[in-house]
Amino acid sequence: MLLVKNIAKIVGVDESGRLRVKGRDMNVLGEIDNAWLLADGDRIAAYGTMDKMPEITPDTEVVDAEGGMLFPSFCDSHTHLVYAGSREQEFLDKINGLSYEEIAKRGGGILNSADRLHETSEDELYEQAMERIREIIAMGTGCVEIKSGYGLTTEDELKMLRVIRRIRETSPITVRATFLGVCGPDLSGDDPCRRQGEACRVRRCLLRPGVLHRRRDGADPACGC
Repeated sequence: MLLVKNIAKIVGVDESGRLRVKGRDMNVLGEIDNAWLLADGDRIAAYGTMDKMPEITPDTEVVDAEGGMLFPSFCDSHTHLVYAGSREQEFLDKINGLSYEEIAKRGGGILNSADRLHETSEDELYEQAMERIREIIAMGTGCVEIKSGYGLTTEDELKMLRVIRRIRETSPITVRATFLGVCGPDLSGDDPCRRQGEACRVRRCLLRPGVLHRRRDGADPACGC
């Protein structure tokens, strides 16, 4: 058992049992001032105000929040945490008016990410991604979805999914993997239609029964062909 005491404010308390909140109800955030919270494993067992805190048993770990605030962890439902290198220069290109197609023809865009990912080992991809995982944990994220999609070949897509699985097995937060079936065609080729056909073949190969078994939790249809 874990007891957190002397919490200035617990934020996000809702005892209504609702499965979701929408509309104006999203402006209402339940709070408890001067509070304590008891956790049993990965479950919240009880909470309340300090004047009603239960007696502490010998087997209970106690953490003094010392007037800090307690928030629910953030669930990030759309990320691309597994990649090799940054494309931040392309942000400036977009500001300067270049289209995605123009950036791609200059060697940027998804092709840039795909080439770098292809040349980077699984171990290096994992180490880079874990740095990002540690950063988002420090900022309050407790659950994260990670997409593939930067591998424009069957082997590179599987490489990304293996890295995501390794992150899930070694990270303290909850990780969910999504197969994003080849995020874009190779616009630099002479025959974009043929390139798009190749992307479709990769999708069909990876979506065959058993190919992605236990490697992903879902598939993103946004880039279907």
